[in-house]
Amino acid sequence: MVILGDDAQRVKDRDAQSHNIAAARAVAEAVRSTLGPKGMDKMLVSSMGDVTVTNDGVTILQEMDIDNPTAEMIIEVAETQEDEAGDGTTTAVAIAGELLKQAEDLLEQDIHPTAVIRGFNMASEHARAEIDEIATDVDASDEELLRKVAETSMTGKGAELNKELLSQLIVDAVSAVTVESDGESIVDLDYVNIETQTGSSASASELLDGAVISKDPVHPDMPSDVEDADILLIDEPIEIDEADVDTQLSVDSPDQLQQFLDKEEAQLKEKVEQIVDSGANVVFCQKGIDDMAQHYLAKEGILAARRVKKSDIGFLKELTGARIVSNLDTANEADLGSASIRRDDDEELFYVEGNNEESHGVTLLLRGSTEHVVDELERGLTDALDVVSQTVADGRVLAGGGAIEVELASRLRDYADSVSGREQLAVEAFADSIELIPRVLAENAGIDPIDTLVDLRSVHEDGDANTGLNVFGGDIEDTFEGGVVEPAHAKEQALASASEAANLVLKIDDIISAGDLSTEGEEDGGPGGPGGAPGGMGGMGGMGGAM
Repeated sequence: MVILGDDAQRVKDRDAQSHNIAAARAVAEAVRSTLGPKGMDKMLVSSMGDVTVTNDGVTILQEMDIDNPTAEMIIEVAETQEDEAGDGTTTAVAIAGELLKQAEDLLEQDIHPTAVIRGFNMASEHARAEIDEIATDVDASDEELLRKVAETSMTGKGAELNKELLSQLIVDAVSAVTVESDGESIVDLDYVNIETQTGSSASASELLDGAVISKDPVHPDMPSDVEDADILLIDEPIEIDEADVDTQLSVDSPDQLQQFLDKEEAQLKEKVEQIVDSGANVVFCQKGIDDMAQHYLAKEGILAARRVKKSDIGFLKELTGARIVSNLDTANEADLGSASIRRDDDEELFYVEGNNEESHGVTLLLRGSTEHVVDELERGLTDALDVVSQTVADGRVLAGGGAIEVELASRLRDYADSVSGREQLAVEAFADSIELIPRVLAENAGIDPIDTLVDLRSVHEDGDANTGLNVFGGDIEDTFEGGVVEPAHAKEQALASASEAANLVLKIDDIISAGDLSTEGEEDGGPGGPGGAPGGMGGMGGMGGAM
């Protein structure tokens, strides 16, 4: 009985599993070479010609032109890791790909997917429990250790030449927005804003109290510096309301035209009078400000900036305590915020420093030589901010450089001996999978991965849980003492996300598609699945062009 349409395709059982595993592994392979301080960058060119140069895992996966449901599941792993931990996206995706590679070997041994999934779940839970035991507690006031966490996160992301300065800025920024509540440290990154400027070195980056607004006064006669300013934030234009439909105006005489212009001028003057009546002497407007309104505002001695970014308006709201006004008819003194305004004409920036005791907003002003440099710097510092804030909130850190992965693999193999049934093989496969991280770190640094892994296993067997790979010197050493420190929460999240994604893929045994499942890569041996696995990427032809 035929129940599917003429164009539909169906792949079942082992072929479906191979198809999905191939797609997931291809995504993991795409970002593996970016892992670690010695990882390489990717150049991503959009259909509009926009160029992004980065080694940030989640950025690469989001920018790639991927059209495959299984591959998109793996991208969700990276996005979840980014949202929950701020860093470790490449690690999570690489482990997910390796888990599926190991799972495919088990499936070929006629081990049922359900047994593999149970084994992976058991291994993941045990590994996360071991992480908690291995982790070192860190105090929120331990600036030196927090700087090491920030430096580890930034290394290899375009910020390492100035990582000492930038890591101190990160720690200072997190400290400025951290509050203690019931014995816990709570970090509110909504009070940290990042602004970028091109034309100078990253070493000129700085942390500023308050906000930085890259705008000019709308009128040259307006004041540039205002102490104890009363600030009004507006998200409607200070302009004449336009009709919703096309209209035509017939004018019979110059007097009628003048009356019309006078009416418009009166409406603009009324809007300015509403601002004056509210008590504001500084206005930040998200939309436009009419030329005539600019003139009247300048006459009243009010400083105004127009077309301020929505994100900046939101940050000013948090910083100054102002309310965002959508209708000037309702604007009053209660809507105003308080801050001091200072203008830097050379940099063409407004510095806004909140006057309220509760104001604790800060701005990281990042500088770089070009747009590409400063964009990658911003991505690196955003990750570092998230990592340090998670470390402060979670209070646990681990040794980096592959140390934790080798230690976990050793403990999982010991744990596997106590597991009965075929799940034991899945637990051992999980242990082999997480050892991918030190192998790839070595490979990306031009170091023999096999020799590195053998040496690391030997040292960990002797009980040194903090020994990892120094990718700069190629030595096996105590990476915790060497300053390579990672947050425990990020590692736990990476293992959880990777195992859940792998299990989701393994549970699929039937693919029913309304269209064609094949790709160009399958026909010509191009970008199909690794090792020529059936099904290739299933529509990931666009990925080759993005790389």
